[in-house]
Amino acid sequence: MLNYIWLIPLFPLLGFILNGGFGLWKVARTGNRPAKPFVYCVACGSILFSLLLSLSCFWALLQLDPDARIWEIEIFSWIHGPAIQTVTGDLANFHISWGFQLDPLSAVMILVVTGVGFLIHVYSIGYMAEEEEGFYRFFAYMNLFMFMMLTLVLANNYLLMFVGWEGVGLCSYLLIGYYIHKKSAGDAAKKAFVVNRIGDFGFIIGMLMIFTYFGSLDFTEVFQGVEEMFPTPETFWGPLCWIALLLFIGAAGKSAQIPLYVWLPDAMEGPTPVSALIHAATMVTAGVYMVARSSAIYSRAPDVLLIVVVVGLGTALLAASIAMFQQDIKRVLAYSTVSQLGYMFAALGVGAAAAGIFHLMTHAFFKALLFLGSGSVIAALHHEQDMRKMGGLKKYLPRTWWTMGIATLAIAGVPGLAGFFSKDEILWRSFSNPEGHAVFWLVGVLVAGMTAFYMMRMMFLTFHGEERLSPEVASHVHESPSVMTVPLVILAVGSVFAGYLGLPAWLGPNVFEHFLEPAFETSYHGAGASVQAAHSTEILLTLVSVALAGLGIYLAYHFFLKHKAKADQLRERFSGLHQVIYNKYYVDEAYDVLFVSGGTGWGRFFGAKNWGRFLSAFDNNVVDGAVNNSAAMTKFLAWGSGKVDIHLVDRIVNLVAEMFESLSKVLKKIQTGLVQRYALFFVIGIILVISFYLYMGV
Repeated sequence: MLNYIWLIPLFPLLGFILNGGFGLWKVARTGNRPAKPFVYCVACGSILFSLLLSLSCFWALLQLDPDARIWEIEIFSWIHGPAIQTVTGDLANFHISWGFQLDPLSAVMILVVTGVGFLIHVYSIGYMAEEEEGFYRFFAYMNLFMFMMLTLVLANNYLLMFVGWEGVGLCSYLLIGYYIHKKSAGDAAKKAFVVNRIGDFGFIIGMLMIFTYFGSLDFTEVFQGVEEMFPTPETFWGPLCWIALLLFIGAAGKSAQIPLYVWLPDAMEGPTPVSALIHAATMVTAGVYMVARSSAIYSRAPDVLLIVVVVGLGTALLAASIAMFQQDIKRVLAYSTVSQLGYMFAALGVGAAAAGIFHLMTHAFFKALLFLGSGSVIAALHHEQDMRKMGGLKKYLPRTWWTMGIATLAIAGVPGLAGFFSKDEILWRSFSNPEGHAVFWLVGVLVAGMTAFYMMRMMFLTFHGEERLSPEVASHVHESPSVMTVPLVILAVGSVFAGYLGLPAWLGPNVFEHFLEPAFETSYHGAGASVQAAHSTEILLTLVSVALAGLGIYLAYHFFLKHKAKADQLRERFSGLHQVIYNKYYVDEAYDVLFVSGGTGWGRFFGAKNWGRFLSAFDNNVVDGAVNNSAAMTKFLAWGSGKVDIHLVDRIVNLVAEMFESLSKVLKKIQTGLVQRYALFFVIGIILVISFYLYMGV
């Protein structure tokens, strides 16, 4: 079965080709779009096949010995480049294969991507039911998104991973800007595309450095080379630190970390299933996966690990504070995603890669549920997203309410739910690991309390309290169809039980971490090892985090359900601070001034009349002058070269020819063709040789 892992990304690719290609052909030929049942069956069926095959391959991987749980297959030889000299002086052939690798880490990722992705595809059938013009295009893009993400997580080398990396960036651009007649959607798509390209530049330079030092981009060869060349962590900024930092720049762009997080909240302009796919199962998790996959490098670059944890916690704190004041339900969830990604990077930064991937997995369940649940609310309210115009929806949308309630409690860290276990593991590792610190734990637990506050605020404003619906909307509010609510129920089950795979040490064995161990065997053994501490310490820290989460829930209840007037009073009292945070600290405006309007301003400045004359003169006299003088110099050199060729080179060649002609005339007289004359010359030669030796003997 493991030999067929290449089929896992192939099925979504076939779905994209069938829906996209057939749709374009039919529109061009008949003017009609493909039938919706055909599009739904192809789109969802292709992901279902990938999910079933992923489960089969996962089961086959479990049958192997833990030390042998890695399976590679080369589909074809992709790139044959020249031999390149590495920094060690060796020659390395730039040979890249199109190959896939299944190990515990990639196995977890394909299950998350295909499992959550399939539910999002099914949900999309109901959500996009009223779409007529481009529904086949939407599902084709969704399938392409899945193909690219599966290629990314199954790739056995950095360059193939980069193909999937760029592919999900392209698909995000296409899906965020799906509503082609909506300017804000187009602007958000372009913003996502440009910001990701900034991070991708760091990824590219990092790959070049990897090949320069290790002579390969294949994961197995690179990580073995890291072990051999760098048996211990770097104590100064050496090549591993630079490689790790450059790769992290790419991860920061893809996974929305400071300062490249600004694209993700704007990605809400796309359809809600797109938001769920980007935020929960695919794109934004790519950076976390890439850093975890490169743990052999990061575990030997402690200075970069410190940068990772500081950026991660800083992003988590910043995004959580912004989410506390947002009024758009999807923007609350968007900044929540940015914050939770910061949590994952904090885990990676303290050397707890398994804890980071564990939170990635649990987060996929409850964040997909939250986005899809918000889509159910938005659809019921005729695309209204402002929570100030909601309230009291519990009685209209009971299934959406209780499923979203489970997801909200899970992300808030309520004991017994998935988010509690994964968040608690990160907080404990932040405190106990050698790379951790009490300050890291303190920031993390503060963010946990803020998360509980803004998530419960969202629930209270949306489903509880007085109704703030307009009369025309209130008369038409109804629960979403089963095709949308059944995926919510399944995700709710995952939001409850997924966390039991990673129990804390004081409760039982951590099955998830043990399963992932072979994927991190090339990491430096000192990284990720916890300080030996009593279970009582871990339990005490857990109680503190739970208490702070409970405080956040209580404050949300107090200000947004019980005494809402007090929240309004506080907002007026601290209106300046509220305005700053509500406007996201004006980071987008600062970027606009520095990079967007700033660039336009410089263009206008240099385009002014006087500057235009100056630049025109500069162009005519300096640029054109340099070009013209270069041409004149080239012409002169050509004339001189011609003279040298005629009077020197040609004469030397002719002289040599004349010498050989004269010599040939002499030799021609000797070559008569008479055998007896040749015999005479032969005898004379023998006599001369014998005479010479007799003379020398005398």
